[in-house]
Amino acid sequence: MGRYKKLLVPIDGSESSIHALRESFKLAVNEGSWITVVSVVPPYTGDLDLVAVGNVLASVRKPCEDALSNTEKIAKAEGALIKTVCEEGEIHERILDLADAENCDLIIMGRRGLRRLERALVGSVTARVIGYGHKDVLVVPKSTEVGWQKILVATDGSKYSKAASEKAIDFAKSYGGELLAVSVVDVPSEFYAEAPQVVDDMAQKAKEFVADVKKKAEAFNIKASTFIGEGESYEVITGLAKKGKSDVIIMGSHGRTGLKRLLMGSVTEKVIGYSPCPVLVVKA
Repeated sequence: MGRYKKLLVPIDGSESSIHALRESFKLAVNEGSWITVVSVVPPYTGDLDLVAVGNVLASVRKPCEDALSNTEKIAKAEGALIKTVCEEGEIHERILDLADAENCDLIIMGRRGLRRLERALVGSVTARVIGYGHKDVLVVPKSTEVGWQKILVATDGSKYSKAASEKAIDFAKSYGGELLAVSVVDVPSEFYAEAPQVVDDMAQKAKEFVADVKKKAEAFNIKASTFIGEGESYEVITGLAKKGKSDVIIMGSHGRTGLKRLLMGSVTEKVIGYSPCPVLVVKA
């Protein structure tokens, strides 16, 4: 226990963000964590010379203050202790700055926010928080609950997925969960005809990746199994999660391609967009 001592939960007033908040209460009880809730006001872009500054600022901050007031009522009803903060600026920047200032080690976000996002999270606050930040992020789809009994961990042998595997084993050990280690051979179809040896080599490496996770898990008497898939990585991972009724998917922020910043178009981003369960994105 005690992996995450300080949780940060961004709130925008949407049902999905409120749901993520409620799930954070459960995690805080199990992990013995403190919770900070933040609502961010986008910067005012109008001409302050033409209006009463005080009225504008009060108007701009009202949605933030209303969201936090509602949050405090929910927390009180559920017996949770929280700290609330209203920030102003670029949303993902303020979230990340506060996470650093408060020394939070996990950010919990809902899927989705007030705007009806496409399945892919391109350009969204969530993608930017994960892409630019160095904190672990738990994304909780609406109508799902965070659990640790059936854990699916995706691995490709990168340092990012190794960190995710270690976290998955830690949670499985603490909560008596079982582990499914998954690796996907994701190559264009023409590779099978033009470079079959390359595909075979990738499949062999994938087997080694999941076997390593299984071996480490079983050293702690954790029930573990493996799966090697072929095709679009995100489709295989989310399909398995749905079929196996996984409680959570744990994966790295990016894989062997070494993307440095934003997740735009990455496997992790697509898994978040299509996942039937919460996704824990672990930073290396």
